[in-house]
Amino acid sequence: DTMRRVVRQSKFRHVFGQAVKNDQCYDDIRVSRVTWDSSFCAVNPRFVAIIVDASGGGAFLVLPLHKTGRIDKSYPTVCGHTGPVLDIDWCPHNDQVIASGSEDCTVMVWQIPENGLTLSLTEPVVVLEGHSKRVGIVAWHPTARNVLLSAGCDNAIIIWNVGTGEALINLDDMHVDVIYNVSWNRNGSLICTSSKDKKVRIIDPRKQEIVAEKEKTHEGARPMRAIFLADGNIFTTGFSRMSERQLALWNPKNMEEPIALHEMDTSNGVLLPFYDPDTNIIYLCGKGDSSIRYFEITDEPPYVHYLNTFSSKEPQRGMGFMPKRGLDVNKCEIARFFKLHERKCEPIIMTVPRKSDLFQDDLYPDTAGPEAALEAEEWFEGKNADPILISLKHGYIPGKNRDLKVVKKNILDNKPAANKKSDLINAPKKAADASDTQNEAKLDEILKELKSIKDTITNQDERISKLEQQMAKIAD
Repeated sequence: DTMRRVVRQSKFRHVFGQAVKNDQCYDDIRVSRVTWDSSFCAVNPRFVAIIVDASGGGAFLVLPLHKTGRIDKSYPTVCGHTGPVLDIDWCPHNDQVIASGSEDCTVMVWQIPENGLTLSLTEPVVVLEGHSKRVGIVAWHPTARNVLLSAGCDNAIIIWNVGTGEALINLDDMHVDVIYNVSWNRNGSLICTSSKDKKVRIIDPRKQEIVAEKEKTHEGARPMRAIFLADGNIFTTGFSRMSERQLALWNPKNMEEPIALHEMDTSNGVLLPFYDPDTNIIYLCGKGDSSIRYFEITDEPPYVHYLNTFSSKEPQRGMGFMPKRGLDVNKCEIARFFKLHERKCEPIIMTVPRKSDLFQDDLYPDTAGPEAALEAEEWFEGKNADPILISLKHGYIPGKNRDLKVVKKNILDNKPAANKKSDLINAPKKAADASDTQNEAKLDEILKELKSIKDTITNQDERISKLEQQMAKIAD
């Protein structure tokens, strides 16, 4: 209650949520019924991906954002896994690349065609094998290209170089129990994890050491969540001993006592936190709740300030959260959620009411753009870099994405598959071919990139001349 009594000045005090009209929802989708606390939905400025029920294997839908309305039962899916899909995550540096983790113990990385699927996709770009139990968490590195983290029920965290298909870091002795979630910090130098043993751990993955940890972050036995904030602090959600839902804020340099701890309510749904680093707002979506609560994090007590609650009638099965560059800046939209019901996906738009139609730069500071700040190799060698920021002043215009190319380094060390007997005979020839193939792939990539840059320049030229024409008209 103390959180609500004080009326403080904040430009986000009047943020309000609104569900879109029925014809702008995605209807007739059989949302997955797997009992796993992931969000089952991932979105970016081009696509919405939703894990669905699939007989004999695991599948997810990938729909272009504009493809609203009833989705045909025969609509193509991404369906290469042999067990249910548990988690999906879009690559932050390529809006056509998505990773999925599954009960079949593998991680797969997929390239979605530019305009969406016309046929079901069964062939991933790369299959990452290293976990011995189901993989429940996948999370891309925020600033380094092609770096992907996965966590499995074998209590191991593996960090992959997707460009070579290799597992480069394996943290398999840090967790003694199920890992509930993993979160990268802003520049991807650290991760924090929450686990069934009630500990939150802060880990330096490249040094493979635990930097800080807190036992009994929340006393209750139900699942917790822990995420990094932009300033390096950690925000957690969990349960008290009396099964009340709690949220807390921690300083990793001193984990003895929380900076703030608040009791919320008694409900048994896990609170999934969605964080916007640009506005420092955290949205809490309880699985099975029908509300989204949001809080502003600031430097003055009580540090976590309750803003408001968006309520609706239907409980949520999962939730997708749009990156900032996918929002409509002309409507003062500061967040967009994709709420999963049993049979549909409903976008919910969060808006700050403003009278002016002009670009509101206080609501939209420069935000993380799609360009990677580092290559995978640089990060594995120890470099760090903050996200490369872009302005949203003229809206976000998606550029052309380059295809994800995987060049397996150890072509000869790979165990030949049983059905490829002929390959054994051709092995010596392969060694010579391998370096040729790599060179060709490199050349291919360079040519592709050149073409992509030329295309971008042409597009920008056209855009500039259009804008000049508009200016001329206004001037006349």
